[in-house]
Amino acid sequence: MTDTQRVVHAYPFSPPDRFKLDPFYAELRRREPLTRVRMPYGEEAWLATRYADVRTVLGDARFSRAASADRDEPRISPRKLEAGLLLMDPPEHTRLRRLVAKAFTARRVEQLRPRTQEVANELVDRMIATGPPADLVQHFATPLPITVICELLGVPVEDQDRFHVWSEAVVSTTSLSVEQIAGYIQNLFAYMRGLIAQRRQEPTEDLISALVRVRDEDNQRLSEDELVRLLTGLLAAGHETTVTQIPNFTYVLLTNPDKLAELRADPSLVPAAVEELMRYVPLGVASSFARYATEDVELGGVLVRAGEPVIGSLSSANRDEEVFPDPDSLDFGRSANPHIGFGHGAHHCVGAQLARMELQVAIDVLVRRFPELRFAVPEEELEWKSGMLVRGLKRMPVAW
Repeated sequence: MTDTQRVVHAYPFSPPDRFKLDPFYAELRRREPLTRVRMPYGEEAWLATRYADVRTVLGDARFSRAASADRDEPRISPRKLEAGLLLMDPPEHTRLRRLVAKAFTARRVEQLRPRTQEVANELVDRMIATGPPADLVQHFATPLPITVICELLGVPVEDQDRFHVWSEAVVSTTSLSVEQIAGYIQNLFAYMRGLIAQRRQEPTEDLISALVRVRDEDNQRLSEDELVRLLTGLLAAGHETTVTQIPNFTYVLLTNPDKLAELRADPSLVPAAVEELMRYVPLGVASSFARYATEDVELGGVLVRAGEPVIGSLSSANRDEEVFPDPDSLDFGRSANPHIGFGHGAHHCVGAQLARMELQVAIDVLVRRFPELRFAVPEEELEWKSGMLVRGLKRMPVAW
């Protein structure tokens, strides 16, 4: 098939419907794994749907994120992404990522597990003391990751009502206006600048202080603007997706009572369950963050020419039949689960270990402490977020 014969599909293919993945992805994996798409904003692009091709797009140095800065990047949001780690390629990306990676190693994260369990149990104690019904989003899923990232970075947790609202700008497409998004991001930057100035006067043992020291001792390693953007990104991204995924995972378990019973019978399955839920839940409404080919590349039986953007669908890759047998079913006993729910390559989520640990703690505590957990309203009355990059629930009233 020549490029001129190819159909260009409007993308995303359909509005998000809970965690149903559009069946067109499976059809494309079978017959046209690399297809032309047009998103609501930006230029036309290739969409990769098979696991192997998506990994190549995310991990091969011949595909560049930095090149998108000078292009009309395909996207579902009217606003283009500005500077930051997500717009960098190695070695610049590596230089900045290395500065924060030590705070998110598996060893460091394990040291945070007891405190995370303590916070989770305190939140459940409060819910039980108040009595049902309770909104799981407001009373558990939001404060848990926010408290953990605040303590790690050195951000006052009592400020969460402000910065959590502003952080919506990171995942908004149309839920906020372009002006609101710009304003919220500037609020986040100003807030972080204030904390940085405070740490310069009164250093403490936290990540903000550590990075301020790096900046002030050697400005070749970190500029002031990079310092502000890096810490702001960690604060916003460090809680926003986990706040969304805790209710998402709980929803899947409550709507698959046999799987919930499996966890209750054997809580040692929780780590495997978290990996399977990461694979199964299509968090993104659509794929984004295009990579641009820096040279001609053969991909999915197609020649992608230098300068063309390619979007890799993580959700489709995680349902690829070639890699995951019976991919549309939840299986906590998968012998291998090489999902790419946290991405792949240079831009693999730097906080993946932290998110994993938080999700394990959250699911474990909910399963143990609430043996009769259930929706407090009919499932069809649950409110879902809209105008966002991610799928998730606005509220989740539960009883026990």
